[in-house]
Amino acid sequence: MESMKKLLFVLAFVGIASFASAQTTNVPQQKYSVATNSFWSNWFITAGGDYTVFYSDEQHGKGFSQSPFKDFRRDWGFGVGLGKWFTPGIGLRTKFNGVWGKGVNSEVSSINKTFMKNYWTVNEQVMFNLSNLFCGYNESRVWNFIPYLGAGLARNCTTDTYAMDWNAGVMNTWKLGKHLDLFLDLSVVNVEPKFDGVTARVASTPSFKNYDQVYSAEIGLKFNLGKSTWEKTPDVDALMAMNKEQMDALNASLRDAQNENERLKSLLASKKEGTTQTIVKKELATTKQSVFFNLNSSKIASRKDLVNVKEVAEYAKANGNKIVVTGYADSKTGKATYNQKLSQRRANAVSNELVKMGVSRDNIEIKAAGGVNDLSPVSYNRRATVELQ
Repeated sequence: MESMKKLLFVLAFVGIASFASAQTTNVPQQKYSVATNSFWSNWFITAGGDYTVFYSDEQHGKGFSQSPFKDFRRDWGFGVGLGKWFTPGIGLRTKFNGVWGKGVNSEVSSINKTFMKNYWTVNEQVMFNLSNLFCGYNESRVWNFIPYLGAGLARNCTTDTYAMDWNAGVMNTWKLGKHLDLFLDLSVVNVEPKFDGVTARVASTPSFKNYDQVYSAEIGLKFNLGKSTWEKTPDVDALMAMNKEQMDALNASLRDAQNENERLKSLLASKKEGTTQTIVKKELATTKQSVFFNLNSSKIASRKDLVNVKEVAEYAKANGNKIVVTGYADSKTGKATYNQKLSQRRANAVSNELVKMGVSRDNIEIKAAGGVNDLSPVSYNRRATVELQ
């Protein structure tokens, strides 16, 4: 009966452990939802080099070359930014760009009395990671497509002119490592007409063409600071369904164990007590109980081995039987003379435990078998056996 109770307990424990393991290692997650991180998480810095092209509002309709690769349009600069993602799909970035500009050459000197040389822009931008918004957050995704919109302030350093601007662009990022991305940023900045220092032309009707425009392509590195990942939100509905399946399976296992327990109880009840005792006596009389030792040691390796030895001792005391203790060593290790002595010490160690259990030394016979190679693996030969005589 006690063994069946232990069986029920083990089955219940294994079922619950399996259930818990499933929840911790295979939790279903929502594709598009993540847990909110702290304010100090998901910050990033961008730094890169710019190829910029400047178009003055005075040029529109004058027939001048529109090619962005003309020498008088081609400017070089740099950009740095500091941003934060508030969710995997939405973030903010403060962006600074500095340019060593040429302005427009003497082709249009009749219109542009002052040529713009150097300028900078500072913008606040709202960023939308469409890869995460439409495809769900994926920590291992290599490419992210990130459009943005912003507004800010621009300064023409040559004429000391300030102007407001608005801008739009697309940043593409490629994952190089956990905290490092490569990016390509394509953008356009529309600045108030006074930005280039020319105020001769006054637009009658405001339009896109009435603004000075800066087109740029920037390539550089994006550094992700601190914690840059997101934890996905567990799918509660899927969890509830999985929990129910696990509990149903556990309950079914418990019912099977209970039915088996009832069957065994009925079987044991039908046996006569005398028959049961005869079976136990026969098993105890014919079964050797082993106590194992570590290599080159006569100290019992595990006290658990003495549990069955104690049952033999109790039976021997109750029925007046003698006990034979035989010590062994493995013949693969050590010389024969040494193994003989080692097997003797092992038998003595077990004999002493029997005496502690109340068995008289007069009822204990000790034998030393020396080195043997009876069992596999070889370590199983490092033992002492206990049996009823």
